[in-house]
Amino acid sequence: MTTEYAYLTGGASGLGAATARMLGKRGIKVFIADRDAAGAEKIAKEIGGLFAVVDVADFKSQVKAFTQAVSQFPRIDYVYAIAGIGERRWLPQNSTTTSGHEFEMPDLSVLDINLNGVLYTASLAIQQSRRQEVGQHGFKGKIACVSSVCGWYCCPTLPVYTAAKHGVTGFVRSYGKYLPSEKITLNAVNPNVVRTNISTPAFYDSLEQRGLLTPIEGVVDAFESLLGDNPESGQTLEIGPNYAKGQGFVKRQAPEFVDAESEQVFELLEPRGRPLQLPG
Repeated sequence: MTTEYAYLTGGASGLGAATARMLGKRGIKVFIADRDAAGAEKIAKEIGGLFAVVDVADFKSQVKAFTQAVSQFPRIDYVYAIAGIGERRWLPQNSTTTSGHEFEMPDLSVLDINLNGVLYTASLAIQQSRRQEVGQHGFKGKIACVSSVCGWYCCPTLPVYTAAKHGVTGFVRSYGKYLPSEKITLNAVNPNVVRTNISTPAFYDSLEQRGLLTPIEGVVDAFESLLGDNPESGQTLEIGPNYAKGQGFVKRQAPEFVDAESEQVFELLEPRGRPLQLPG
């Protein structure tokens, strides 16, 4: 079997590191891109891969890291957009005390990293895949993103994180249905709360005591299921606390149309937008 190659953001810890280790065990050569240079180097050495420092919210930074991977590997078979952060205070603390007509810009870094960063990574993956020949499993490239259960459920106190994850889920559910026409797949894994460095140990401990923590192995298993000749695209896979009890990951479908007329509108929208997606 021919060696395969993967590019992965957020691989220095958490979900990214676990996914990188899974790929390494399968003999896939991995290029890790993360803002944590020491962590990325550590995981890369552990699995015999390569690494680069990246700020996923900065497209030029992503281009630089991805270009390094392309220069080191003969092709890129798999791309994983995993880097992300948790909710931050997006409105200024002093918004109730500023006088008169003074307004401050909101902090949208959660959108910049969790949504725009994912789109940047996916855009690089698609451009590279279009330049490649079909690989041994019948695809030019396969892309997998980390979304969240906040990609379809709503938490009132996590508004920007929820908006970002809804964006990722919508992107995958829509564009993922188009890309197979180009021999490219795009899917997302939507886990419930997994113990990473996004939140605090105390919060994770409180969930674990109640049996509400989602095992990281479930996310890795979902990613692994999408490897090779799996043709699925546009799929979102939910992993929850019951994964360890045998529930497995659940394929979540997009909402049904409210009526036949709405469905017909979307049947007409699809060809309307298709010219915008065709390669040049």
